[in-house]
Amino acid sequence: MSVVSSPTCVQHAGGAHHIESVMGTAVAFDIRDTAGNAGLDDAVAWLHHVDETFSTYRMDSPISRLGRGEITLEDVSDEVRSILFLCERLRAETNGAFDALAVPAPNGTNLDPSGVVKGWSIERAAEILERHGHTDFLINGGGDIAIRGTSAPDRPWRIGIRSPQDASAVAMTIDARGPYAVATSGSYERGAHIIDPFTGAPIAELASVTVIGPDLTFADAYATAVYVMGEVGLEWLVDKPGYEGCVITHEGDVRATNGWPRSAA
Repeated sequence: MSVVSSPTCVQHAGGAHHIESVMGTAVAFDIRDTAGNAGLDDAVAWLHHVDETFSTYRMDSPISRLGRGEITLEDVSDEVRSILFLCERLRAETNGAFDALAVPAPNGTNLDPSGVVKGWSIERAAEILERHGHTDFLINGGGDIAIRGTSAPDRPWRIGIRSPQDASAVAMTIDARGPYAVATSGSYERGAHIIDPFTGAPIAELASVTVIGPDLTFADAYATAVYVMGEVGLEWLVDKPGYEGCVITHEGDVRATNGWPRSAA
């Protein structure tokens, strides 16, 4: 998905399409139910709020100021504290493979919860649309996808996972009915940008990792963790009920957990 320079919104009978440039990517809303664009402005405003609060590229964001020690936990919102507590939970759950306090951030600090914030924010945006009556839609934030319902009556959403070796090719497809989440971490678009918390160096053992499950908050974080762990991360993921994973090596080999949709590969 390419980043657009300005938001676009197209309404059609029974739904709406919208693309918003936010959080350093293009977030696409594809609404297929009859609620039109109800709540869409609220969902978009929410994503911009998250960007302003958690962006490590904004020197004045609360997360950047907290990382520099200009403010303390007592000075930030409950929202920020809840994300930091979630990061600590994920650090323990992943045995340190996901660690928001162990990697250098663009703001020059070592506090960067980005590995969970995007998935969490898109999942919350989906909940906003649901509160406004939406039942069938997809939100795609740079490959992190939250799904509700179906794309049409009795027709699942078909999600294409991009080939790490060929940007114009699809490595596999997934047929999904919501609630459903798809999160992919990889080095094929931005290079080796994911940092190994244990070494502090970029890691690129795998070409890509995709995790599917019921909630994008955890699918996003788990994809990052498995990417850091390498192929053995699939064994760790087996113990996460409802979540399945697939890795693609730089040689093009595909390996997945036993519950991965076999028709997808």
